Formats: sequence, structure tokens, C-alpha cells
Amino acid sequence: MTEFTPVAGLVGGALICAAAVMLLALNGRIAGISGIVRGVIAPAEAGDVAWRICLVVGLAVAPIVVGLAGGEVTVPDLPGGVLWMVVAGLVVGVGTTLGGGCTSGHGVCGMARLSVRSIAATMTFMATGIVTVFVIRHLLGWG
Repeated sequence: MTEFTPVAGLVGGALICAAAVMLLALNGRIAGISGIVRGVIAPAEAGDVAWRICLVVGLAVAPIVVGLAGGEVTVPDLPGGVLWMVVAGLVVGVGTTLGGGCTSGHGVCGMARLSVRSIAATMTFMATGIVTVFVIRHLLGWG
């Protein structure tokens, strides 16, 4: 079971909010990770790749920096193994393409702008997550 850590959650949420606001205010971009990664793989405009690469590298390097600084970094248990994680990543990629964005784009940025489309997408993400956890934990017995 995951521990409830309200202070860490509040601080993390505030940092995500601040980063999303800064990216929109300073760069005119929505902080949707799938769109940012897509822009690294297939850039739409010249000169639009450097900040995207920095953000993606920062996402990967941040836990390493926290660990080196003495912070606790939780390594996830992968009950289905790496293969299932790869399959899940591909399914998420397809879903973000079909849904026109990811949880960070819709859930953090879109809902903050009161976008009806983003609110509907976030409700769908949450419902799907709830069903997935129920199936994995209670029907399949993983975790």
C-alpha cells in the first residue's frame, strides 16, 4: 500500500503548478509531457527542440539528483515485469494521441483553464485508472 504523504504531495503539486505556469507564461506552451516528448521526436518548428530536450532530460535526471542529495527515491515494483511496462507505455502513447493530450496536459493545464474537453478527458483517465487498479489488484492479484 502507498503511504499517504500530504506535505510531500502539496509541495510536489505546487512545484508542478509553478512549472506549468512558468512554461505557459515564459514560453507560451502547455506543459503536456506527451506533446513535449512528441516535439522532441518529430519537431513541428525549427528551434523548438532544445527546451523540450532539457525538460525530458530533467524528468529523467531529477530522481538521480534527489538520491545523490540524500533524499529517498522509491524504485517501483513491477509485478508484471519490464515487458508489461513497455506495453503499458505504448498503450499510454496511443491513448494520448487519441485523447489529444496526456494527464499533465489535460489534468493540470486544461482543467486550470476550465476546458470542458480537458475535464472530460481527466474524468476518463481517472475512471480508467480506478478500473485498472481494481482489475490488477483484486482480479489478477498483482500488488
